[in-house]
Amino acid sequence: MLDTSFVVAVLDTDDPAHNRCLQVAESVSEELVLPLLALTEVDYLLRRENRVRVWEQFVLDIAAGAYRLHPPTERELVRAAELEAEYHDLRLGVVDASIVVTCETLGETKVATLDHRHFSVVRPRHCDALTLLPS
Repeated sequence: MLDTSFVVAVLDTDDPAHNRCLQVAESVSEELVLPLLALTEVDYLLRRENRVRVWEQFVLDIAAGAYRLHPPTERELVRAAELEAEYHDLRLGVVDASIVVTCETLGETKVATLDHRHFSVVRPRHCDALTLLPS
């Protein structure tokens, strides 16, 4: 499962975590799944850094099958809202909540992220804790 921070670091060669994240992305054999709600954040962050061409290439990579987008169902949105309420002090947000919910839906226990603040605290229903990559 991919988080926005990880995707941006993989795509942006100027990102301090680029090499570390790229190494993880290239070494996994699992499908690279990105919850659809995270796509908006990726677009925003890349455009904010004037990386429009990087965004355009990313979209082409998605179209070519390099990444799988996971659209949330209504049930998943309700569950994401539950997580946001449960972790209101953490200010989780719908994108991070949707990543956890997508992990629950797909039975995934690993999240590629640089956001350890949120993902090390939130407890999904299907496992005791998520494994965060890169470690």
